[in-house]
Amino acid sequence: MTSRRGPARAVTASVPATGRAADGLGPVRHTRTDVLDVAYHDVGPARGEPVVLLHGWPFSPVGSYAEVAPALARRGYRCYVPYLRGHGRTRFLGEDTVRSGQQAALGADLVAFMDSLGVPRALFAGYDWGGRAGDVAAALWPERCTGLVSVNGYLIQNLAVAHEPLAPAREEASWYFFYFLTERGRKGLQGNREDLARVVWRRNSPQWRFTEAEFAEAAELWTNPDYVDVVIHSYRHRLAAAPGDRRYAALERRLLDQPEITVPTVTLDGQADGAIPPTDGSGYAAHFSGPWNHHVVPAAGHNLPQERPGAFTDAVLEAATLS
Repeated sequence: MTSRRGPARAVTASVPATGRAADGLGPVRHTRTDVLDVAYHDVGPARGEPVVLLHGWPFSPVGSYAEVAPALARRGYRCYVPYLRGHGRTRFLGEDTVRSGQQAALGADLVAFMDSLGVPRALFAGYDWGGRAGDVAAALWPERCTGLVSVNGYLIQNLAVAHEPLAPAREEASWYFFYFLTERGRKGLQGNREDLARVVWRRNSPQWRFTEAEFAEAAELWTNPDYVDVVIHSYRHRLAAAPGDRRYAALERRLLDQPEITVPTVTLDGQADGAIPPTDGSGYAAHFSGPWNHHVVPAAGHNLPQERPGAFTDAVLEAATLS
């Protein structure tokens, strides 16, 4: 362990969620922001301290948090589990809205989601795309964040160095970034969503023995009509190969400064992460200027909350009391 102390309206509707994993998360609800109709689950006492649990790509919020959310609810927390833009039953409200997957959009979506539900402050916890959304929102709107759990550390992309190479082993693990830069990659994602995701699951979480039922549950998310556009844009934008949505231009300029995260934070690395090798956290420690702890989780891959839900739950509880 490494340690350092230091305007929208909600419209809700319930429909049944599917699969055994969803049993603990309850029905799919909906709320509207200025851009999205956001599908989400909520679990726990209505007056509990709010936690927003954010999933990654190409994974499912149901699978990722099927154990984490009920465990936190039993401890008195109110857990909100949204589906990211382009995933599941989340939909864009406007036909002409850019189907952006850029980091500023993900962070803005998180704050807008909270606004729509009347949640003034919450603890953010996530990994991959969801971890990035939490990092962006915590950095740009710290007054809305009571604490942060971020798998793989500081996830705010530095677009100023998007054309600089990483170590070859890291580039190899990011093969699909470059695949998605091409029209061939777009067609591959369009026509082979499940096969491609299966490769990513196995490559990024090599010790995870997921079931076919878990994979099938997640595959339902990838039928979203905006899925391909959002995913392709996300990876092209992060490599400075596609422009962002102009509505987020001011936020992206602020992110170029690699803003510090000042809220109490717990970072996690999976010891068996096939995408991002585990570290002692020192490489990104300077980005966390508030109270901060770091842990390496044994036998965990990239989808850490689903693979090691107990460790992820403990990290949320730790972040909530860190000072």
